[in-house]
Amino acid sequence: MAVKKPILSPWFDGNTPLEELPASDQVAHDIVLEFGDLKPSVMRIMDAELDDDQRLNAMVAFRDSLQDPGNANRDPRVAIANASK
Repeated sequence: MAVKKPILSPWFDGNTPLEELPASDQVAHDIVLEFGDLKPSVMRIMDAELDDDQRLNAMVAFRDSLQDPGNANRDPRVAIANASK
Protein backbone atom coordinates (compact mmCIF):
# COMPACT_ATOMS: atom_id res chain seq x y z
CA MET A 1 0.00 0.00 0.00
CA ALA A 2 1.38 3.41 -0.97
CA VAL A 3 1.97 5.98 1.75
CA LYS A 4 0.08 9.19 1.12
CA LYS A 5 2.40 12.20 1.23
CA PRO A 6 1.18 15.17 3.22
CA ILE A 7 0.29 18.31 1.30
CA LEU A 8 2.95 20.91 1.94
CA SER A 9 2.76 24.68 2.34
CA PRO A 10 5.17 27.44 3.34
CA TRP A 11 4.16 26.75 6.96
CA PHE A 12 4.24 22.96 6.88
CA ASP A 13 7.17 21.29 5.15
CA GLY A 14 6.42 17.75 6.28
CA ASN A 15 9.51 17.48 8.50
CA THR A 16 7.73 18.42 11.71
CA PRO A 17 4.34 16.94 12.54
CA LEU A 18 1.61 19.50 11.87
CA GLU A 19 0.40 19.21 15.47
CA GLU A 20 3.82 20.40 16.72
CA LEU A 21 3.83 23.61 14.68
CA PRO A 22 2.79 26.91 16.26
CA ALA A 23 -0.97 27.36 16.19
CA SER A 24 -0.79 30.25 13.71
CA ASP A 25 1.21 28.07 11.28
CA GLN A 26 -1.41 25.35 11.55
CA VAL A 27 -4.23 27.79 10.79
CA ALA A 28 -2.27 29.29 7.88
CA HIS A 29 -1.61 25.85 6.45
CA ASP A 30 -5.27 24.84 6.74
CA ILE A 31 -6.49 28.02 5.04
CA VAL A 32 -4.11 27.62 2.11
CA LEU A 33 -5.08 23.96 1.72
CA GLU A 34 -8.74 24.87 1.48
CA PHE A 35 -8.41 28.18 -0.37
CA GLY A 36 -5.19 28.18 -2.39
CA ASP A 37 -5.98 31.57 -3.91
CA LEU A 38 -5.77 33.17 -0.45
CA LYS A 39 -2.07 32.41 -0.04
CA PRO A 40 -1.03 36.08 -0.58
CA SER A 41 -3.45 37.23 2.14
CA VAL A 42 -2.26 34.53 4.53
CA MET A 43 1.37 35.42 3.80
CA ARG A 44 0.62 39.08 4.54
CA ILE A 45 -0.67 38.15 7.99
CA MET A 46 2.15 35.69 8.68
CA ASP A 47 4.80 38.25 7.64
CA ALA A 48 3.27 41.12 9.64
CA GLU A 49 5.12 42.51 12.63
CA LEU A 50 2.98 40.78 15.25
CA ASP A 51 3.85 38.70 18.28
CA ASP A 52 2.78 35.06 18.34
CA ASP A 53 -0.55 35.70 20.09
CA GLN A 54 -1.42 38.60 17.80
CA ARG A 55 -0.53 36.55 14.71
CA LEU A 56 -2.77 33.72 15.88
CA ASN A 57 -5.61 36.17 16.61
CA ALA A 58 -5.26 37.70 13.13
CA MET A 59 -5.19 34.28 11.45
CA VAL A 60 -8.25 33.06 13.34
CA ALA A 61 -10.15 36.29 12.64
CA PHE A 62 -9.25 36.03 8.95
CA ARG A 63 -10.23 32.35 8.79
CA ASP A 64 -13.52 32.94 10.58
CA SER A 65 -14.35 35.88 8.30
CA LEU A 66 -14.27 33.60 5.26
CA GLN A 67 -17.69 32.28 6.29
CA ASP A 68 -19.12 35.81 6.64
CA PRO A 69 -18.96 37.92 3.45
CA GLY A 70 -19.64 41.15 5.37
CA ASN A 71 -16.86 40.62 7.92
CA ALA A 72 -14.17 43.32 7.72
CA ASN A 73 -11.49 40.81 8.75
CA ARG A 74 -11.67 39.33 5.24
CA ASP A 75 -9.16 42.05 4.43
CA PRO A 76 -5.88 40.82 5.95
CA ARG A 77 -4.87 44.41 6.72
CA VAL A 78 -7.94 44.76 8.92
CA ALA A 79 -7.28 41.42 10.64
CA ILE A 80 -3.71 42.56 11.33
CA ALA A 81 -4.82 45.95 12.65
CA ASN A 82 -7.49 44.41 14.87
CA ALA A 83 -5.04 41.85 16.26
CA SER A 84 -2.44 44.47 17.11
CA LYS A 85 -4.80 46.57 19.28
